[in-house]
Amino acid sequence: MTPRRRIVLVGTLALLVGYALPTLTWGVLGQLWLWAQELCNAGLPGASRVCQPARDVAVLTVPLAALGVLALAVAGIWAAAVWCLRPVRDLAGPIAHVGPQNLGHRIRPRGNDEVARLARSIDEMMERIAAGYEGQRRFAANASHELRTPLAVQRTLIEVGMARSLTGEQLELLTGQLLETNERNERLIEGLLALSESDQGLRSRAPQRLDEIVAAVLAAYQDRVAEAGLTVQSHLEPRIVLGERVLLERLVTNLVENAIKYNRPGGTLTVTVGRSPALTVVNTGQVVPAEAVAGLFEPFRRLARDRTNHSGGAGLGLAIARSITQAHDGLITARPAEYGGLRVDVQLPTAR
Repeated sequence: MTPRRRIVLVGTLALLVGYALPTLTWGVLGQLWLWAQELCNAGLPGASRVCQPARDVAVLTVPLAALGVLALAVAGIWAAAVWCLRPVRDLAGPIAHVGPQNLGHRIRPRGNDEVARLARSIDEMMERIAAGYEGQRRFAANASHELRTPLAVQRTLIEVGMARSLTGEQLELLTGQLLETNERNERLIEGLLALSESDQGLRSRAPQRLDEIVAAVLAAYQDRVAEAGLTVQSHLEPRIVLGERVLLERLVTNLVENAIKYNRPGGTLTVTVGRSPALTVVNTGQVVPAEAVAGLFEPFRRLARDRTNHSGGAGLGLAIARSITQAHDGLITARPAEYGGLRVDVQLPTAR
């Protein structure tokens, strides 16, 4: 029986008993009192010896009966509450045994009552927790792999240098490779720290001029743009958003840096600040399959193997951008650009 039906049944019985029991109780007590009065007023021989005790019994019976009715009502309410809440208590058992070792456990209830809907909500919550747990496990495995490869390269280079004497040219080449590998490790660790910081949310919120932040980032990348032979088209309308300036700068920097890395020689970089979306970054790189776009926001996910060698990045740029956008209560989306490359749109709430 569902909790709703149990409560309706108990409520109906409580109304009936609450009306019938006092009526019956007071009727019996009233009748006893009348009998005692009639006995006292009858004037029968020996009635005086019985009259006063009968009155005393009738007077004592009233409070005792009231206490008895109250105790019976409390016991009945307690039993009814336990009976009504039994489905919830039965639901607590399976939930209490859920843990990291059995995240695949599901209640899978039947019916459509309140407890069944609660159980389905718990199952959906467990799906999200399991997905997040699996994502964290995959992230840790990918991070370990990303760190293992450059460390192995470093170890090999050091062992080569120790195994034999090197000429000045060989030593310069060896130290250059070690320095490049070390810089890659630094970028990876910096990206992991930035991702961890943005996942923790915002420490404070203050009005920020998004157009000024974008202009400053584009100015800082002028030399990189010139080296790549790109043309920058910027359309920056005044736009104020609430957030942390450091994280917003990192968001814009990641998007602009990705758009430069994965552009083609002589291509175009278009950056727009407006009302909706708040920020748009478009480049003219290689053709991006539509089915591969969503995966680019996952940590260490790259479009193709050759992008790794070309960019030297850790595959965390868009993952960090998504985390920062979510921390600002925004939404970041991407889709293939019209003439190749990627278009990234960032929706951010307007500061009031």
